[in-house]
Formats: sequence, structure tokens, C-alpha cells
Amino acid sequence: MSGAERHGVVQPGATSQEIYDGGMLVRREVLGDAHVDRANANKDGFTEDFQDMITRIAWGGIWTRPGLPRQMRSAVTITAMVAHGHWEELAMHIRAALRNGLSRDEIKEILLQTAIYCGVPSANTAFKTAQQVFREMDSTHAEATGADTNPTPPN
Repeated sequence: MSGAERHGVVQPGATSQEIYDGGMLVRREVLGDAHVDRANANKDGFTEDFQDMITRIAWGGIWTRPGLPRQMRSAVTITAMVAHGHWEELAMHIRAALRNGLSRDEIKEILLQTAIYCGVPSANTAFKTAQQVFREMDSTHAEATGADTNPTPPN
């Protein structure tokens, strides 16, 4: 197995910029341009090093590795967010999981699994978080397509 097959963008001799660029590409693919643009627009002298670190290490060092498909990485990440009670990050990674190809039913199954291993109260909050994300996405989609979000029920 070659280094590229084993290590993603973190290759022997790879420059910090190459790792950053590879991480930024994956970060944008997973989280979406709008999210990444907001994060970059909000960085300042205090948070710039942190943003650089997560782009290089989390996105360039881990998310570019070929050992797991992105759907599996999303499942693991959702579970970690639930286990640690990181609800805003959970919402972001639920959106990312959908972008990575997981279905709402698969996300439901992940959250059911977390109820057993992370606790029912945490899973309860996770389900509420997912519901809110889905509502927001459905509302945004309905507005974009001109669909009526409150259709009149049949007589």
C-alpha cells in the first residue's frame, strides 16, 4: 500500500501548505462553502491559529485518510458529539453527514445506538437537535423552491 493510499494528504515531504490545502478542500466538501467562509470571516488574531490547526490536523490529517469512507467518519463524529454533549457541533455534523451521503434514517439509527452507549438523556437531546436541523433544512429548501410550508389540508 502506497503512502497516498495510507495517509491521505499527509505524505512524507508534504508541505504544511499542501496539508492545509488538502484539509481545506475536504472541509469545504464536508461542511459546505458557506460554513467554512463564515468560520474564516470570523477568525481574528486570537482564533486564527486554531482555525489553521483544525484545517491542517483534523481535515488534512484525518478526514483525507482513505481508511474509512466519509459516511463512517460522519457516524463516528456524530457519536463523539453526542457522547460529549457538543450540541452545536452535533448540528453542524448532522448537516455534514447528509452532505456525505448518510440518510436521515441512518442518522436516526446512529442516534438510537448512542442511546445505548452514551445514555438516553444525551440521545434525547441529540434527537431534538437533529429534528431542528431537519426542520431548518426543510424550511430553507421549501423557501428556495417556492413550496408551501403550510399546505391547506384536504376537506
